[in-house]
Amino acid sequence: MHKIIAIDQSTSSTKAMLFDEQCRMLQRCHVDHKQYYPKAGWVEHDPEEIYHNMVKTIGQLVPTPGEDEYSMAITNQLETVVVWEKATGQPIYNALVWQDNRGAELCAQLRRQGCQQMVSDKSGLLIDPNFSATCVRWVLDNVEGAQQAAEEGKLATGTIDTWLVWKLTGGKSFLTDTTNASRTMLFNIHTMQWDEELLQLFRIPRTMMADVLPCDAVYGETTVEGLFDKPIPIAGVLGDSHGALVGQMCFEKGSGKVTYGTGSSVMVNIGEQALPAPEGLVTSVGFSAFGKHFYGYEGNIYSTGATLKWMADQLQLVSHPSEMEAIAGTVTTTEGVYVVPAFAGLGAPWWKPEAKAAIVGMTFATTKAHVIRAALESIAYQVRDLVGVMEKATGGTLREICADGGPTKNQLLMQFQANQLDTPVVCTEVEDASAMGAVVMNGFARGVWTDFSQVVGMRSITQVFKPEHSAAVDECYAGWRKAVEMITR
Repeated sequence: MHKIIAIDQSTSSTKAMLFDEQCRMLQRCHVDHKQYYPKAGWVEHDPEEIYHNMVKTIGQLVPTPGEDEYSMAITNQLETVVVWEKATGQPIYNALVWQDNRGAELCAQLRRQGCQQMVSDKSGLLIDPNFSATCVRWVLDNVEGAQQAAEEGKLATGTIDTWLVWKLTGGKSFLTDTTNASRTMLFNIHTMQWDEELLQLFRIPRTMMADVLPCDAVYGETTVEGLFDKPIPIAGVLGDSHGALVGQMCFEKGSGKVTYGTGSSVMVNIGEQALPAPEGLVTSVGFSAFGKHFYGYEGNIYSTGATLKWMADQLQLVSHPSEMEAIAGTVTTTEGVYVVPAFAGLGAPWWKPEAKAAIVGMTFATTKAHVIRAALESIAYQVRDLVGVMEKATGGTLREICADGGPTKNQLLMQFQANQLDTPVVCTEVEDASAMGAVVMNGFARGVWTDFSQVVGMRSITQVFKPEHSAAVDECYAGWRKAVEMITR
């Protein structure tokens, strides 16, 4: 029997899941990793810890490989970037996380210089510290000798997928996929190549960049630090929100999904042409398979699950985010309280990196339940912000939104989301749709399936939340917009 080890390396943890070739999850485990906040707005991870956690989770998942055959697939937190020495494989600084805001000043400078149009035309992205290029630039500027080492061809850089593949293969594979590449601000989504003009803009040598493959490719072989007696293939790599698009079987133009995680991603498949994104959104490579590239409009929300974790860990309103639904359900509304979770600025469609988080509308009558409910509702409001822009750009209402991620277990949130979108929210059996997408690409890479239609039926719907729209829904949303405007003036 062939089994697929799917690695989902997310912002807060590394998850390892075991799937069979019918895309059924057999087993799952995870290990959290530490978050580092050296300064306000700075967010870092230890890339070595992430790698060792991945090895650890695989060891827990497959303690004795036995006679079965195995392969690996990887999906990863987007934009988080590592710079390391080619000779030693040692990082020269911590990984800078997609939430990190230290590139904001450089981004503002580039916008003032009139670079936005060129960057958008080539990369499909807005100039924003969320994307990887400014973080690489910061490392080269602030680690002694880094720029010279880079110019001498001694340094490598890449998103987390590249780092993990490099480590797993002992440095033999220096590769990334089109989806991760398209989130760096250095990749031309029309030519499917690293763009020389963009590299020069950020003064990043081409020698630092990995070769780019489609998602349904074989990326190398690994024994996972000797766990396996003979090397197993690494097949299928893509970023986590793109993995969820595939895992939700959004292969047709106009289909879309929401991934609820630490942050959230809303993405809609726009077909095989890289159309300019409407204001507030970006155009990315949705996925690449069977020799074709499919593009997507996407908006990224910086703080959704992270907001709930902050309320549990920092404010200690609950001991775990799973307790929030019951408490929020003790009140029917927030009584005008809104949580605007701009802990790392506001992402799409606002793109206000300088914004700060706020709780607005409180009175002496405000209780813990109101604040917790407002935190949950902030997730749905932010998704509505993005879907509204997408619907306007595509000229119609989305038929349904596929949803995945841990917060989909929260029925109060999912119903509120359906109400706000006035669109059915479809939750699927696999909570980890990103991992499912990686498994699908693994099967494509190994020739298990040779057409999209062969996997569409493997998506299993668990619950559909039908909208209950009313005037009160729109009134609440109007209050949200006013709250956002208060902190973005």
